[in-house]
Amino acid sequence: MITTEAALLTSLNEPLEFTEIQVDDPDPNEVRVAVSNVGLCHSDLHYMTGTVGADLPVVVGHEVAGIVESVGSAVTSLRPGDRVVGALTPSCGLCRNCQVGHSTQCQRVSQIRQRPRPAFQLPGGQVVERLGDIGAFSRHTVMRENSLVKVPDEVGLHVGCLLSCCIVTGVGAVFRGAQVRPGATVAVIGCGGVGSAIIQGARLAGASAIIAVDLDDARLAAARTYGATHVVNGAADVPAEIRKVLGDGVDYSFEAVGSARTAATALAVLRGTGTACLVGIAPDGTDLTVPASDFFFGEKRLIGSYMGSGQAHEDITQFARLYLQGHLLLDEMVSDVIPFHEINKGFEAMKSGEVTRIVADLTA
Repeated sequence: MITTEAALLTSLNEPLEFTEIQVDDPDPNEVRVAVSNVGLCHSDLHYMTGTVGADLPVVVGHEVAGIVESVGSAVTSLRPGDRVVGALTPSCGLCRNCQVGHSTQCQRVSQIRQRPRPAFQLPGGQVVERLGDIGAFSRHTVMRENSLVKVPDEVGLHVGCLLSCCIVTGVGAVFRGAQVRPGATVAVIGCGGVGSAIIQGARLAGASAIIAVDLDDARLAAARTYGATHVVNGAADVPAEIRKVLGDGVDYSFEAVGSARTAATALAVLRGTGTACLVGIAPDGTDLTVPASDFFFGEKRLIGSYMGSGQAHEDITQFARLYLQGHLLLDEMVSDVIPFHEINKGFEAMKSGEVTRIVADLTA
């Protein structure tokens, strides 16, 4: 067991508190990681504000990259010194869903997450929870071997951390979830980190038109950098504006906000037979009300995509390769790299449309 520093969520809607915690030694199939960089994600805010429940105290943060510090006795694919990013959806590889390529829907996830001892605790022995069994806002954490992906040395970890969440979620939703076909038309509702990744995925998929929708004009301007061919301010009549551009609805729409209102918009902008894909995490208790006629007469489809709907290890490896080839923009998505102790300021800055992704440097 080692002692390290972490940013704890002890009360909802309050700043994270920096304190010392104890991090357990890795079990046989685990790895202890010296965390170097963590992307600040809106999903963390759900837990910090209580719109999605979590036991307290908890270390949030999940978009993680770091250096392997030590490995358990059964670990074979990683060794100390390896540069890694998180593959955040634990999977057994053996259940029915894993075997047919749907590892994000592993049927044994609760068993896999069981651990004989707490990974984090306060010096007095109080258990500290970890968001997603990661707890990345800690200078050290322990993760399962199959929850980490080794990345090439050429991928800076300040951008590599994006591969573990917003990139695999957004680009994966395009290729794995909705399976966008070349030449199709696409609308992306919400152009933050995940939405920007969806736009890039649509560009890589060969979409003929990519319409970015957001309330913030700065985000819409940035969306063009990532591949948007048209932009629509979300304060307008979005379906009408899209019809002006295309003469019809889109083949695929992606919702990257996490609200019932934007989910309804995602369905409304579709042409007949189109597919709406919900990617944003909605607050607990959110219900959707949709017109039945869209499905019966319009043959529209409404699907969800969680963490890219794919095989994280394979996808992250391929996305890192696309980045090194210049096809996937990561550096452009990082609006700022801030020291660890400025995380609370970073979350405040996320309210600005000038921000795509803020990354915390836990070595600073």
